[in-house]
Amino acid sequence: MSKNILIFCAHPDKDSFALALAQKYYEGAKNKTDKLKLYNLADLNFDLNLTRDKKYGQSIEPILQQIQKDILQADHLVFVYPNWWATFPAILKGFIDRVFTKGYAYDFIDNNPIRKPLLTGKTARILVTMDSPLWYYRWIIGAPGHKAMKKATLEYCGIKPVKFTNFSPMKNTSIERRNKYLEKAYKLGQNLK
Repeated sequence: MSKNILIFCAHPDKDSFALALAQKYYEGAKNKTDKLKLYNLADLNFDLNLTRDKKYGQSIEPILQQIQKDILQADHLVFVYPNWWATFPAILKGFIDRVFTKGYAYDFIDNNPIRKPLLTGKTARILVTMDSPLWYYRWIIGAPGHKAMKKATLEYCGIKPVKFTNFSPMKNTSIERRNKYLEKAYKLGQNLK
């Protein structure tokens, strides 16, 4: 049985290095599975904001309804994005707010603060580009974006394990180094990791 893989590029630019990484992962995986889909969030038309009024009455856009269905069928989720201000771009935060909703991704048990994850049985890989050296991101500022995606979002909803591949530093990186990064993304796809 082939793995069902869903890839999300979460860079607001429609033509970014993050998208090149996502496409390389896709290319690597396409010979291993026929259940493969790539969404470039910059190409999608959806409201990034979840407000109180919308939370209680907003209808979800058709593209987000389709993505929710795709996530339910997926075995493995891949997120590709840049690290900005130690976390991730607003487009990914808005996407999470609108897609990983109560009753779909998680719920609560009998008005108890203990949550019930609803997206169990899935794994995730996160590919992150950053200008900061990785040691600085991990040891000096504590990797807040990684913790937010892993612990407070994906694992909260039952998706685990969640593994990261970091591409750092990006600033002033040579073409040769970027090509090595692309090859690494391709190999991750080949291995369906």
